[in-house]
Amino acid sequence: MQATSYTYDPETRTGSVLLDDGTPVEFDAPAFDAGGLRLLRPGQRVRIEVAGEGADRRITLVTLQTF
Repeated sequence: MQATSYTYDPETRTGSVLLDDGTPVEFDAPAFDAGGLRLLRPGQRVRIEVAGEGADRRITLVTLQTF
């Protein structure tokens, strides 16, 4: 799934992305670490993997979108 980086805190390695429909979804440090990134800037296109549905949906991986 693709999304756009919205917020990122380098101290906690947490943040949020916007799905293509504008829905914000937060991610935690383990999801950020799983992608192997060192930094994330607002506006970057990212690839995410999610688990669960509805209120239980969570991001398990955040990495840069490559074409």
